Amino acid sequence: MELGWGATKGAFRRKEGNDDYRRQRDVVDRVTAHPAWRRSGGRDHVFVLTDPMAMWHVRAEIAPAILLVVDFGGWYKLDSKSAGGNSSHMIQHTQVSLLKDIIVPYTHLLPTLRLSENMDRPTLLYFKGAKHRHRGGLVREKLWDLMVNEPDVVMEEGFPNATGREQSIKGMRTSEFCLHPAGDTPSSCRLFDAVASLCIPVIVSDDIELPFEGMIDYTEFSIFVSVGNAMRPKWLTDYLRNISKQQKDEFRRNLAGVQHIFEYENSHQHSKVSAPEDGAVNHIWKKIHQKLPMIQEAVTREKRKPEGASIPLRCHCT
Repeated sequence: MELGWGATKGAFRRKEGNDDYRRQRDVVDRVTAHPAWRRSGGRDHVFVLTDPMAMWHVRAEIAPAILLVVDFGGWYKLDSKSAGGNSSHMIQHTQVSLLKDIIVPYTHLLPTLRLSENMDRPTLLYFKGAKHRHRGGLVREKLWDLMVNEPDVVMEEGFPNATGREQSIKGMRTSEFCLHPAGDTPSSCRLFDAVASLCIPVIVSDDIELPFEGMIDYTEFSIFVSVGNAMRPKWLTDYLRNISKQQKDEFRRNLAGVQHIFEYENSHQHSKVSAPEDGAVNHIWKKIHQKLPMIQEAVTREKRKPEGASIPLRCHCT
């Protein structure tokens, strides 16, 4: 993606002279010209879009296909009314849907901690990331101000990159809970770093969509807190302190039981074990398989539609 930061911010929206637009255009022209695309209208095709803004210029054209996305944050499910008008800068609610699309996990950046390696966790709650975010992430800044002076809570500015990686490993492995507020998008790789670190995720994001729901139950290893409750002074820390050791131990055992589900075959280079056969990739294919009856029905309905018939603007999955 040529996102065009700094003086050229927003340049990625332009088409002229934009190599990223040209590449997207080439991909779509090549794929849609193929008989397989015409046979199904693209409904039985799969696009892997692991950046929230990937294929932004051609989003309407690939909308009939199954989209593998890490987040709907870039592919906003906004209807024109709630968006305050029909903005071409927003992904419309007719272009993405949990009925046809699949949320896939981010690749975690921190190495996996096994349950047998778990140590004492003296910190109650840990967060490392950028304080200032946009859109739904504005809650993060408010949470930061509420939590930064709380005892047994660590709020650190930064990212788990080369300089902050060791700090993140230590922070997540010595904390009972890891805070996961919305950022620019509802989720981030921080959630999967927490799973890898056996740090119980505390998810404060009312609009989050999660990978493999229906296959796993996130309530067995994560705490979900509404934005409204999280914004109440002392509410979150009091709530977490009242969770018993027995409950925390059970959460952590359940975390250990799902770690493999979020591992890709090209898993973290510092992991001590290779990715399991029943990891993220196979779970993604299982999710795609679940969509097949709906896809077959949509293709069949498309075939019987007479030439010149119009259809209302709605989710492409129907």
